[in-house]
Amino acid sequence: MAEGILRHKLNAAGIRAEVDSCGFESFHTGDHPDKRAQLVSRKYGIDISTHIARTFMKQDFDNYDRIYVMDSSHYYNISRMARTDDDMKKIDYFLNLVYPGKDLPIDDPWYDDLEAFEKTYLLLDTACDRLIEDIR
Repeated sequence: MAEGILRHKLNAAGIRAEVDSCGFESFHTGDHPDKRAQLVSRKYGIDISTHIARTFMKQDFDNYDRIYVMDSSHYYNISRMARTDDDMKKIDYFLNLVYPGKDLPIDDPWYDDLEAFEKTYLLLDTACDRLIEDIR
């Protein structure tokens, strides 16, 4: 959802940027987003149905200026792959855009109902707004 929201907001703001999302669970590689995530995103006018999951790679440090994580396990996994201090400087919690320095997680709604996906969407939406402000 984060990628879809951010792409949508960047486009609306006329900001050109490359956005991508990935994870660490290789068994999801090639999967499309959860149907509940698609449903909630579509409610807000965003189609994420064509996204295909991929796994984070060390080369992502070379391809992206910022790397945001959703929780401490993602932070740990990405930081273990960092090759340099410059790589480490690119990593931050996504919710630090809203709550600086708090390192708060965005809970994975997969284990819950549609309401959890809605809550997650709204958190991501707020963080994306802050990122757009930061980019400007």
